[in-house]
Amino acid sequence: MVPEQTKTAEKMTSVKAAWDKAPSGPKKDAALKHYQAAEKANTAENDAETNKELDATAHALA
Repeated sequence: MVPEQTKTAEKMTSVKAAWDKAPSGPKKDAALKHYQAAEKANTAENDAETNKELDATAHALA
């Protein structure tokens, strides 16, 4: 993995952990949609889109 991919993988792990700890409700549901989009973008190796969706996930949980 190149450094940028490593950072993205670490970010995915931390955002997923935050999502796991979040209480059930509309914020968690909205965040899940963004996280799933991030997973799809990550599978497509689109780091920019992955990071955008991870940021949206974190924002939805806030």
